Amino acid sequence: MPAAEALEEFCGSVFWNSTYLDRADPDLPVCVEQTVLVWIPLGFLWLICGPWHLAALFRSRGPKHLSRLYGCKQLIAGLLFLTAIAGLALTLGQDYGPGTDANATGRHAAVFYTNPVLFAVSWLLLMLCQEGLRRRDGAVDSATLFNFWLLLVVCDIFPFQTLLREALRQGGSVQDVPRFCLFYIGFGLELVGLALSSFADIPLEAEELIKKNPEALAPFLSRITFNWLNSMVTKGFKVPLVQDDMYDLKETDTTDYLSQHFRNVMLVELAAARVELRKREAKRQEQLREKDVLQNGLSNGLGKGVSQDVLMMEEKGKTNKKKNKETKKEEKDFPRSWLVPSLYKSFKWILLKSAFYKLLQDLLVFVSPQILKWMIMFTQDKSAHVWEGYLYAVLLLLAAILQSLLLQQYFQLCYVLGMKVRTAILAAVYKKAMVVSNDVRKEYTVGETVNLMSADAQRFNDVYNFIHLLWSCPLQIMLSIAFLWLELGPSVLAGLAVMVLMVPINGLLAAKSKGIQVENMKYKDKRLKIMNEILNGIKILKLYAWEPSFQAQVEGIREEELKVMKKFAYLNSVSTFIFSCAPALVSLATFAVFVGVSSDNILNAEKAFTSIALFNVLRFPLAMLPMLIAAMVQTTVSKKRLEKFLGGDDLADDIVHHDSSFNTAVSVCDGSFAWERKANAMLKNVSLDIMPGRLVAVVGPVGSGKSSLMSALMGEMHSVKGFVNIQGSVAYVPQQAWIQNATVRDNILFGYPHEDKRFAEVLDACALAPDLELLPGGDLTEIGEKGINLSGGQKQRVSLARAAYSQADIYLLDDPLSAVDSHVGKHLFERVIGPNGLLKGKTRILVTHGVGFLPYVDEIVVLVDGVVSEVGSYHSLRASKGAFSEFLDTYAKEANDKSQQQADHAEDQEEGEEVELIPDTEQPQADCAPEDVVSGTLRRENSIRRSQRKGSVRLKKTSSIKKAIDADNSKKGQRLIEKETMETGQVKWSVFLQYLRALGWGYSAIIIVMYMIQNFAFIGQNLWLSDWTNDAVDYYNMTYPAWKRDTRVGVFGVLGVAQGLFVFAGTLVLVNASINASRVLHTALLRNMLRVPMMFFDTTPTGRVVNRFAKDIFTVDEAIPYSFRAWILCVMGVLGTLFVICLATPWFTVVIIPLAVIYYFVQRFYVATSRQLRRLDSVSRSPIYSHFGETVSGLSVIRAYGHQERFLKHNESCIDENVKSVYPWITSNRWLAIRLEFLGTLVVFFSALFAVISRDTLDSGTVGLSISYALNVTQTLNWLVRMTSDLETNIVAVERVCEYSQIENEAKWITDNRPPEKWPTEGRLRFENFKVRYRPELDLVLHGITCDIHSAEKIGIVGRTGAGKSSLTNCLFRIIEAAEGSILIDGTDISSIGLHDLRNRLTIIPQDPVLFSGSLRMNLDPFEKFTDEDIWRVLELSHLKDYVGGLQEGLHHEVAEGGENLSIGQRQLLCLARALLRKSRILVLDEATAAVDLETDDLIQATIRQEFSDCTVLTIAHRLHTIMDSSRVMVLDAGKIVEFDSPSNLFEKQGHFYAMARDAGISGVDVTVTVL
Repeated sequence: MPAAEALEEFCGSVFWNSTYLDRADPDLPVCVEQTVLVWIPLGFLWLICGPWHLAALFRSRGPKHLSRLYGCKQLIAGLLFLTAIAGLALTLGQDYGPGTDANATGRHAAVFYTNPVLFAVSWLLLMLCQEGLRRRDGAVDSATLFNFWLLLVVCDIFPFQTLLREALRQGGSVQDVPRFCLFYIGFGLELVGLALSSFADIPLEAEELIKKNPEALAPFLSRITFNWLNSMVTKGFKVPLVQDDMYDLKETDTTDYLSQHFRNVMLVELAAARVELRKREAKRQEQLREKDVLQNGLSNGLGKGVSQDVLMMEEKGKTNKKKNKETKKEEKDFPRSWLVPSLYKSFKWILLKSAFYKLLQDLLVFVSPQILKWMIMFTQDKSAHVWEGYLYAVLLLLAAILQSLLLQQYFQLCYVLGMKVRTAILAAVYKKAMVVSNDVRKEYTVGETVNLMSADAQRFNDVYNFIHLLWSCPLQIMLSIAFLWLELGPSVLAGLAVMVLMVPINGLLAAKSKGIQVENMKYKDKRLKIMNEILNGIKILKLYAWEPSFQAQVEGIREEELKVMKKFAYLNSVSTFIFSCAPALVSLATFAVFVGVSSDNILNAEKAFTSIALFNVLRFPLAMLPMLIAAMVQTTVSKKRLEKFLGGDDLADDIVHHDSSFNTAVSVCDGSFAWERKANAMLKNVSLDIMPGRLVAVVGPVGSGKSSLMSALMGEMHSVKGFVNIQGSVAYVPQQAWIQNATVRDNILFGYPHEDKRFAEVLDACALAPDLELLPGGDLTEIGEKGINLSGGQKQRVSLARAAYSQADIYLLDDPLSAVDSHVGKHLFERVIGPNGLLKGKTRILVTHGVGFLPYVDEIVVLVDGVVSEVGSYHSLRASKGAFSEFLDTYAKEANDKSQQQADHAEDQEEGEEVELIPDTEQPQADCAPEDVVSGTLRRENSIRRSQRKGSVRLKKTSSIKKAIDADNSKKGQRLIEKETMETGQVKWSVFLQYLRALGWGYSAIIIVMYMIQNFAFIGQNLWLSDWTNDAVDYYNMTYPAWKRDTRVGVFGVLGVAQGLFVFAGTLVLVNASINASRVLHTALLRNMLRVPMMFFDTTPTGRVVNRFAKDIFTVDEAIPYSFRAWILCVMGVLGTLFVICLATPWFTVVIIPLAVIYYFVQRFYVATSRQLRRLDSVSRSPIYSHFGETVSGLSVIRAYGHQERFLKHNESCIDENVKSVYPWITSNRWLAIRLEFLGTLVVFFSALFAVISRDTLDSGTVGLSISYALNVTQTLNWLVRMTSDLETNIVAVERVCEYSQIENEAKWITDNRPPEKWPTEGRLRFENFKVRYRPELDLVLHGITCDIHSAEKIGIVGRTGAGKSSLTNCLFRIIEAAEGSILIDGTDISSIGLHDLRNRLTIIPQDPVLFSGSLRMNLDPFEKFTDEDIWRVLELSHLKDYVGGLQEGLHHEVAEGGENLSIGQRQLLCLARALLRKSRILVLDEATAAVDLETDDLIQATIRQEFSDCTVLTIAHRLHTIMDSSRVMVLDAGKIVEFDSPSNLFEKQGHFYAMARDAGISGVDVTVTVL
């Protein structure tokens, strides 16, 4: 070999000789140590470190800090440079120094000159690299330099021991003392250099950063072993972690950065996809045209004699086809296939980096089986030197450690990638929801939109965790087969055939499960939708005692959902069966063919166990592929849903112009506006010019388009033609106040800076000052979700104050005075809106029904059926005798009554709806009421529209919590919404027991037994194989008997199939058990939620309860059964492995104890932290959805004020808070895995080591068995802790579900003490010293009410906001229980009977009409107690018969969610119909007519007078005229009765009532005329 000769000349000694290794104490030749082992580290330095760091050196500018560590590193490099120079000087001195013979031949070889020079230059290069590192921004150490030092030290170990052994051989004397000393000095310095390079060089200014985020400044070793997380893990072990313990996010992990980055890519991809969509559309149109031409041609050619039937059939066929086509078109009409490319382009670098790690790791996987093969050969070959065995043991250790480090880096990158993808999708969905058009919004219910954020984004997260397996699994399969071919030759094809056969089976199962998955999502959406409705209308359900009917509905849907889940789980068990049989069948087929092909083929240990190790490698990709395919299938469903939503049209932003050349403040130029692109115009040919500074009133009957006009001015509607021009900023007050879950101050400031003077003026003008005095924290009191703890009037005033504070140029006021009492309305008009109010000089557009205000406005716009019929001043319109004059004549006989602003739909009650579910289908009704073609598409008022905002959870909490504010007045704490409680510490055993109990004890035992038998079969099969391989020794050079071969193959096969069958059986039992558990837990949760007191819903955000029914039930349904099964299999696997290793090498038992102790501690440390991080994740998720819901419901307000950016930022911070707990959780898994895999590698190392030590007593089969099992244990150990943790983490869902299943209930629905069938027969009411408070810690709301109400009396209840009016009715229905005193109905104490007995015998027409999605009949009579005749009779009485009769489905007409496809007036009339149907002796009207126009009001009043003439009627009134004909009027103030007498007597007294009547413009009791 010329190369070897050249090297030998270069070194002056032998380069290679096999005798160096073929002896008991091997060594490397000195020449190898001087060349190859020097060139490896220096090559790494020159080729990799040099270019990387020098680039930074030349790029950087400016001085950086000089640290001690940097000084030490440069000092070490300098000293090493000196040793190199000293080495060169030494050689020169010895060869050419004084006293040497110039002609001497014994000079040193070339290597003694080149190596010192090489080293000297390298040390200089190293110093430059270290300087480059110092100048690199944000770098604290260098992975490349650390690896250089490591390589250098490892390579120098060989000359280190060579020199030492040489010296010892010489009896302690050293030949070349100077070189000997120089080498060891250099080696010592290298060790110091290695140690120094493992520390981070942290600048002083970054010390703070380390506390906030240790990862940012962690050194290389800490990064690859995740040591930087130690501080959090230790803290988590000592005390439960809280959100404040979370580290800050790196810049590149923040939502802001990720969403920007993703959005930029997404917009480009989406634009391209839209172009494709247009091409597809054009092509489709072309095909349709061609088809039409063909069909026309055919029809013309039809003979005259074709029978009518044939023609009819043709027609029918055509329409059916047409229908199919339409539904297909509906489905396909959106940009496709752009989401995945967008995600790839946004995150390709992480993808590629992780792919590189995965590739290296995949290749390393195949190293261990080869080493195992050498190990078995070593035990068979007794002549082999012992050091070979030790070398293999060390190689196994190193291969495993390296594999582990690569694998964990890969996992970390993939999980972080998944997290980033989820963040980007969450942010994109939120951003889209803010701009989405009405057409798109209509298609999504709240449940579906929340699902986009929770389920679909999570699916992408999960699939990206394993995305590389798409190519890695096939690669591993191919490599395994290649290595197996080398072992067993063509026989491996038999095994391969078995595997190939499984692919179509798998494909079939995947296709089946896709269909089932879609169906499953459908039921989930449906169940969540109805749960949302129940939670939002919970108060109505309680008042009507309708809970059982709705419980039955939900349980019906749930049963269907469970059936589908069962189908899915059965399919999964079949695939589990196939894949647990797979490895056994593959190895069976391969070995059977191998020994069957030729009698010469004897299975020996080396072949069998190398093959088994390779088959074990095969198991992973084979098991993962089906799971991956299933995940992909689910993700394609999610991908489609996300593409459809994110690719939908945006609201056009060109409808509203801001052209300063107009001299008007607001202009509408020949505008026609519709709610959707394809709908009929709601406003037609509107032309309006409003001058700056004017106060303009918009009036018209219900449904004439007043609110739509407001929406059009804000650009919320689709412009059919024309445009709107607005100059200046806009403030908007919607008809239904939208209130955020924040303090009163934050609600009013709405992001503007706080100025004391202006703030005080606004509070005073909006009459909020007295209310704030009553609130516990003043203006810093937290308002609950949807303004739960404010009355309707207070919410409306806060909403008006927000507008007044904003100092906008133009104010759009959509009937803000409807929800407040008359005197407050008057105050607000005078102080805020009117000619002398706070907003004078600003442009104000006021929608109103308050005729009393009209004389004071500058101009009046009259709308009729969406058309502007008249515009002019009050007097000119009166004089013209047009529509306006009619409007006034109908309603305002008393022209000078200062109007009681009644509002068209003053949903005074209503909170600024939270999240809105949009009805799935809403066709406009052919509606007889003039108003309602709109309602169909429209979700009439803003509120509705707002809500529908693609809504997250429509929590239309109607009336529900209109707690009279009195509750609040006395509130102790500022906080209303309690922080979500979070269990801490170890999950209690009781929770596991609860789940096992739900599974069923019998089932649990069977499952465990099945899995144990499967494990025995697995161990048995391998022991049998070990025994089989010993036949190779027994029958050496002999013919292998056929009977023996067949027995071996037969038993091996039977044991393999047995494993599969037992896993299958166990899985089937588990499926049935877990479905059972899901049913039990959901039923308990649902039943309890319907029975908890109203107080719970007042203080708990609906999102939180929905979370229990969505995320937690999802976990119970799908995640826990999987974790449970995996955990059992892992435990069995670990115990089996340890058993086999101990059986083979009993010495191993010595190591088990310390390893088990370490394992236990690592695991406890990890689980404590991980579990708490998962809980923090759950808790920090809720605000994302709550905020989303809030945004959706207030969208038109947010857009009107132009605050989208601020809300986007808030959403980003919510997501960031969540990611802060997700990221450490991901890292904690890696932290654990690195440590456990290190333990696993020790198990492998010790089993190999003991095999080497006892090789004389072991046969090769046992060694093979022991080590191949040990190789498996690393993965199993890791999985075991992960599964333990997953199980603990997931079982938290059971804990959360059980927490809400055990909340204290309200009183029993039905007790033993039941009232008589016809009770109450008279309807007498008696209050005895009745006191009540909303919650135990609050003050009294009613202070000792005592009064008698006689049978059939008509009582009016009046009082200022917060006087306790609503509290009184709440007490009558026992929505809140008495603190003291009692209420008697016909002499029966209501607290002594069951709630349903009480509530079923009373009737209420609530303040806001809540309807549920379902048929009209269901909304009237959910228990189907009444006949259709009864229902038609009450519909006639409530003036709805014509309307319902005109509907296609009549009584079975579907009501949309929240009744959105009916007008508010119609909804209120339906509530009246409910009351008429129940017709009990006591009727409560809770401000029922505050929400309707006067026409509907009159209908309701007349019907009540007529139909309930013999009943006791209690009316809580806003408008005093409705109760002027009462028998008596009760005046409440601060929870006490201050007056209680007939209206005429109260007038004479001139007390509270008189003052209120005067404010309302009522001058005497004879005024029964309807006042407007």
